[in-house]
Amino acid sequence: MPALPIPSDQIVITASREPESEARTPASVSVIDKKRIVRLGDPLAASLLRLTPSIALTGIGPAGSLTEVRIRGAEANHTLLFIDGIKVNDPASGDTPRFELLNADIASRIEVVRGPQSALWGSEAIGGVITVNGTTDTAGTTGATEAGSFGFERAAASKAVVTGKAAVSGAIGWQRATGIDSFGARGGDRDGYRNLSARVRGRVDLAPEVRIGATGLALTGRSEFDGFDPLTGAHEDTLDNSRNSLGAGRLWADIGREASSWTGRVSGTYLVSSNRNYLEDGPVNRTRGTRRTLDAQAAHRFSTGTVAHDLIIAAETERETFKARDAIYGGATDQDQTRDHRSITAEWRAEAPGLTGDVALRHDAFNRFKDATSVRASILAPISGGFSLAGSYAEGISQPTFFDLYGFFPGNFVGNPSLKPESSRGFEGSLRFRRRAFEAALTGYSQRLNDEIVDVFDPITFVSSTTNRDGVSRRWGIEAQFGWRLADQIRLTANYSYLHATQPDSMGAKQVSELRRPKHSGSVAADGAAGRWSYGASLSYAGAHLDVQDNYPYGIVRLRGYWLAGARVAYRVTDRIEVFVRGSNLLNVRYEDSAGYHTERRGLFAGVRLASF
Repeated sequence: MPALPIPSDQIVITASREPESEARTPASVSVIDKKRIVRLGDPLAASLLRLTPSIALTGIGPAGSLTEVRIRGAEANHTLLFIDGIKVNDPASGDTPRFELLNADIASRIEVVRGPQSALWGSEAIGGVITVNGTTDTAGTTGATEAGSFGFERAAASKAVVTGKAAVSGAIGWQRATGIDSFGARGGDRDGYRNLSARVRGRVDLAPEVRIGATGLALTGRSEFDGFDPLTGAHEDTLDNSRNSLGAGRLWADIGREASSWTGRVSGTYLVSSNRNYLEDGPVNRTRGTRRTLDAQAAHRFSTGTVAHDLIIAAETERETFKARDAIYGGATDQDQTRDHRSITAEWRAEAPGLTGDVALRHDAFNRFKDATSVRASILAPISGGFSLAGSYAEGISQPTFFDLYGFFPGNFVGNPSLKPESSRGFEGSLRFRRRAFEAALTGYSQRLNDEIVDVFDPITFVSSTTNRDGVSRRWGIEAQFGWRLADQIRLTANYSYLHATQPDSMGAKQVSELRRPKHSGSVAADGAAGRWSYGASLSYAGAHLDVQDNYPYGIVRLRGYWLAGARVAYRVTDRIEVFVRGSNLLNVRYEDSAGYHTERRGLFAGVRLASF
């Protein structure tokens, strides 16, 4: 069986303001395609991110609980998430993406761009950008159902209709689990979850060079968790639960073809999110956020000799609202806030034979805090024999959250409206190799975070607040990765990452290790098909890392490293019906991502999938 070339024409959509070939981008990019998503079978999209370099995943309890994603040692709210072109970082939850709500059954492709990208995409893009694409415009219908350990049940369906000038596609995914006890108590109550995710996308070609379209999505979930004894502060079996929802819609119009010298795009997006916390069925508090965005972009393509140029100008205006209400403090924490934001971005990209370079500049103007300007410059140059060198300098920013600025908790916390955005700058360089069935890369990077927003405590008033830290947090690391493909029988990828992440101590006198950031991490994944059989398997490693206990004595603890193994094997009974079995945590490892919160042991599942193969 001949070895197939690694696809070099795969398009990435986040490493530039205009789509470009993966093989031609200087950025550090990882792509998880539809085949791998299906063949691995993970129910939540966040689990798939363990297979990409320099990503630390922290679940605050079992599956379906709050999930944090950190890229290259950045904070959880330093990851920018797009779904079908919609920015979905939650304005009602500290601008963090709600990965625990993201059902993998509505994802056709996941793209990760590592390193600061604020010069292209603005705030929150300090660690990197993750893009999730929905159902494709390939006609067809699929459906699947699955059940197994921990009371897990799952069902999903998708459909796409394509004509000469129009296409519409949609997907829906539902899952639930009765779960395990969050604190691992013998005989403790189980903390489960359920979610329902859906999306739809359509486009119409009004003319050869004019297209309009719409995208909509809805992410909803309910997660059960344990709280604390109000007198002792100890972990306690309680009936706490959170109910979260996020919905968004986007209308857009494109002018021009791929080969046109001028192209343009305009779009409008509206997002609304809601987060409600309950003790049993009694409301505790709730937050609600909205985001309205209008943006426009124009691109001009031209050539000078053998050099092809792309000049891109984009502008955006955004308004966000935030509402908080409580039911247990007589409304003392209630607030209603708004903020506005405008930006302009310029990007120049050039391609000569074997050489790619780009420069991007963006200015963000905020009405509630200091403006910010970000720069990025990168280059990719071939050497010989399939080798190439890539390097970049990039900056990132992250705006203060509504709670950082205005949060209030009686006698305990007061926000700081004088904050300014966090800022990061860094370098990376990589040696890459790509030839036929094999590709590899070795990347080194270094980043410095300034003006980090941190909590501070006044020992006189016993009130906490937020401030911009004076010192610098430092992150540097190494990423090694390779891929190999033998026809459709097997595709193998592997990576290893080393991270050194430190921040100033409370006195600012020395650097100390940051929490929830393993120094060592990596993964191996394989998928393929042979005859009527198909398979996917993965093995990921998260090294030992520090965390802080969230109850007395509130000490720093060291959580041991762990290996997670998963696999799925499917057999095609007919041209439309496939049966499969799947296993999670096959090594039956007892592990914790966050101190004191337990996770599921080995799980076994079985299901049926209907599709055209």
